[in-house]
Amino acid sequence: MALADEELMTSQEHGSRLRRPGLAALATLAVVATVAGAAPGAGAAPAAKAGTPKLKLIAASKSVTAYRYPEGGTFLELGTYVTVDGAPLEFKVTRKSYKDPVVAQQIFRDGKKTRTRTLPAGLVTDHSGLPGFLEISLKNAAGQQVLKTASNFCPNNASGRIRPDAPSTSHYPQSCSGNPWTLGSVWGVEKGWAVNTTQYRYDDAMDIPAGEYTAQVGIAKKYRDLFGIPNDRPTIKLTVKQYDEDGEGGVGAGATSSAHHAAGHSGGHGGHDAAPVDPTQRPPHGFGPGGDDVPMPPAFPHALADRGQAKHLGDGPGHTDGSRIAPALKPAAKRPTGKAGAPADVPRPDLRSLPAWGISITDGEDGDVPGKDYLAFSANVWNAGPAPLVVDGFRKPGADLMDSYQYFYDAKGKQVGYSPAGTMEWDPREGHMHWHFTDFASYRLLSADKTKEVRSGKEAFCLANTDAIDYTVKGANWHPENTDLSTACGSQEAISVREVLDVGSGDTYTQERPGQSFDITDLPNGTYYIKVIANPENRLKESNTKNNVALRKVVLGGKPGARTVQVPPHHLIDAP
Repeated sequence: MALADEELMTSQEHGSRLRRPGLAALATLAVVATVAGAAPGAGAAPAAKAGTPKLKLIAASKSVTAYRYPEGGTFLELGTYVTVDGAPLEFKVTRKSYKDPVVAQQIFRDGKKTRTRTLPAGLVTDHSGLPGFLEISLKNAAGQQVLKTASNFCPNNASGRIRPDAPSTSHYPQSCSGNPWTLGSVWGVEKGWAVNTTQYRYDDAMDIPAGEYTAQVGIAKKYRDLFGIPNDRPTIKLTVKQYDEDGEGGVGAGATSSAHHAAGHSGGHGGHDAAPVDPTQRPPHGFGPGGDDVPMPPAFPHALADRGQAKHLGDGPGHTDGSRIAPALKPAAKRPTGKAGAPADVPRPDLRSLPAWGISITDGEDGDVPGKDYLAFSANVWNAGPAPLVVDGFRKPGADLMDSYQYFYDAKGKQVGYSPAGTMEWDPREGHMHWHFTDFASYRLLSADKTKEVRSGKEAFCLANTDAIDYTVKGANWHPENTDLSTACGSQEAISVREVLDVGSGDTYTQERPGQSFDITDLPNGTYYIKVIANPENRLKESNTKNNVALRKVVLGGKPGARTVQVPPHHLIDAP
């Protein structure tokens, strides 16, 4: 993205999903908030009415350092935060169906009293946050404006307390969904907390040359008027350094970058003394929003890392900064015994398929035949509740498969039954390498009249809560545990494993995964439908099986070796 005077570049920044706020940010924020509050008067936030949040934009540091990577990418991590006091900042964002627009409501809580107001129609169009919330301008050392841009604001991004008497933990979800099929979201910031305005997108690098700059950050007038926010516009000295493979301009000991921690999720966990990974080089297994199977952590800006606050990052107890990888869940100590079954009135999950998206033509992924044409796609099955899907696998000595069992729980969380549910198998393919629950989903490619199956496939899933689909349904868990595949589904030598699909969350397999495609080499051009089926063999016990199928229309064209695909919108959702 090249720079130009007076250029307006709007970046739709999506948050990470299902990660915890940063403890490392807490100490810094507390100090900054104290300094910011010591000079009342001009720019001070107005007193809030009972039950009304008081918002203010602050900067964590007067100066920050960013890096220009070999591919020309620079990310603006300016270390600005929105503080919330007086009352929580809370939103409920829903759409009745994919035929209906998104409706956003602000929720006001005053003790036991609750009231709502609907935000202006069209202001919020998806579930990734408030669009165009931040206004950012950048001037070079000569005082010339070289950048003017706007960015989204996700209230669920990395956050922390700004004073010691604030709630010790946040009960709100820990990300904003970038999945195009999300139906219901809850955004929120606790009273006495601040939320980081910086969010990573690997495709949102800016072409900013190395040098010295002055950045100014403000909140758009429409939001200041809507939420009663003062017109504070903090300025930050920005130093952009050139980073090369020899380490020139690299981060010193004790510092790190958000992209570095994101990269750790695809395999090993990088050490804290490492130089920053070039975030313009998108990791191979799919990071970020939109249904990728390894979520990005919340942004942890250089503004904090450069101040020596990045020493508490990584995996382990208490490491809740976003770089923590979700631990594997523990299965039952032994396989169930006794008569299988459960009371008729026990809560059950409700599995639902979403229409395919991320649809493209490829020449084959791992395991496919090179030189052929493939129709690749992403697929998601989610749980509308009211009960979580809990499946344990148990392996007999020397067996290649695990025996799987679905467990049922009463309203108090007590296990009250089980049912055999097929098997789990170890998937050795690159990009998988974990235990899959078989017969979880099935794929079909249908003819234009939807009467013939021209291609079919079955994809076993490692169950993990990769996407927030509807956190407004009954029983939705805003803080699911198993949120990334690298730890949720066991190692090859495991003798037992537990896989869970929690209420409100879905499990996405992206188009770059082996098994997520149809061989279309010899198919004629024309209209087809991708059919995604949840629980195709009815091995799982559900509360409703009539919503297990989703269709997505595609139109194939082109010539062998150069096939094309057109993906019409699905009602109001234009996500090819």
